Amino acid sequence: MSETTQAAPAPVGVPLDKLAKVYRKMSAEVQKLTQDYDTAVAAIKAQQDTVKTAIKDEMLRLGVKSVRTDGGTISLSTKTRYNTDDWDAFKEFIKENDALELLEKRIAQTNMATFLEENPGKVPAGLNSFTEYAVSVRKPS
Repeated sequence: MSETTQAAPAPVGVPLDKLAKVYRKMSAEVQKLTQDYDTAVAAIKAQQDTVKTAIKDEMLRLGVKSVRTDGGTISLSTKTRYNTDDWDAFKEFIKENDALELLEKRIAQTNMATFLEENPGKVPAGLNSFTEYAVSVRKPS
């Protein structure tokens, strides 16, 4: 039999103004910790980029694609990424060549919501949706 962990129930009878203040204080602390973390990570990543560039330059100089060292095995590969400056022309190209596979599988959220609002009777087969409540607490003005 497994044990399940449940979140503690919300305090009963605590005034909403106090809950809002506590919530904002927690949010401020999370924001500060996140900023500190992001700053530290950015500094380390900048150092990593410098080392990565040195590794790439040395491997190109040596003319090797892979090398085993005591510190680890290093591989050098290439990656090509594609984008377009002309989406209208690209969409026409896809239509003309029946090449939908050139697009990634992702629904534009705002566009889908707008389409469904404007066309309530037209729902694509297989479309799923998930709606949840969001709570927002801002400092008083």
